[in-house]
Amino acid sequence: MSVPDFQSFFKPLLKIASDCNEHSIKEAREKLADYFKMTEGDLSELLPSGTQKTFDNRVAWAKSYFIQAGILKATKRAHFKITDRGAELYNHGHDRIDIKILNQYPEFVEFHKYKKSPSGKTKIDPPNGSTTPEELLQQSYLNIRDDLASELLTKIMDNSPEFFEKLVVDLMVAMGYGGSRLDAGRSIGRSGDEGIDGIINEDRLGLDVIYLQAKKWENIVGRPEIQKFVGALHGKRAKKGVFITTSSFSKGSKDYVEHIDPKVVLIDGTKLANYMIDFNLGTTTSAVYEIKRADTDYFIED
Repeated sequence: MSVPDFQSFFKPLLKIASDCNEHSIKEAREKLADYFKMTEGDLSELLPSGTQKTFDNRVAWAKSYFIQAGILKATKRAHFKITDRGAELYNHGHDRIDIKILNQYPEFVEFHKYKKSPSGKTKIDPPNGSTTPEELLQQSYLNIRDDLASELLTKIMDNSPEFFEKLVVDLMVAMGYGGSRLDAGRSIGRSGDEGIDGIINEDRLGLDVIYLQAKKWENIVGRPEIQKFVGALHGKRAKKGVFITTSSFSKGSKDYVEHIDPKVVLIDGTKLANYMIDFNLGTTTSAVYEIKRADTDYFIED
């Protein structure tokens, strides 16, 4: 099974704390993993940012919401204990505990209600669904990134094939192949190029080269086009090639490159746009947001 939404952790987490003993968040994660029968694959699932495990993040948010509602109290670093209010809630015997139930507690409502922040802007109410605030922020980032990728492809299609060939070489340089744009690669794109649109040094010394094919297409690239490129590579005695298109590749073309020599990498429009974003090609940063957490070491008295 996949990782449950963070509200599903509320009731089993409260049950763990119901013995009135102090528990660590590490212990809680282990018990919750057993309770939900999490596999190694489930536990290794990462948030969209790739910086934290989804399971750990959702357990932490469940504990945080309980503390805000006065159900649990933090005792020391990464440890918690049930409160009298928490014991009363547990004894109520709810089939499921969710944010709607936590809204009965004034402290929780006050913490999460719409109000002005110190900057004068209105706070955003927390989600009432399956996502944590951090996941909601990350999903919003991915949506913005998808929109940008679509915009980049549109702008590429509005330019000439010659511009696209240059872009392909620029991208390879931005990804770290060959050093500077001047000495790393060159765009060919001439008649008689035998299906080769660009050549780039794999390293600064030029010990090996990578041949490029660039297709500014809207149609799916099929196996015959890849075979022509491979034939051109054989003519150059080349070992490596990259075929980049603004469209996509057929299943046959993908299967074909898995079983041939030389090595050919296929980059479709989606990958191309995302590489441009990752390596700051044709993009500029409009805003930077930092997510910070409390430094618990700072608050420990000697």
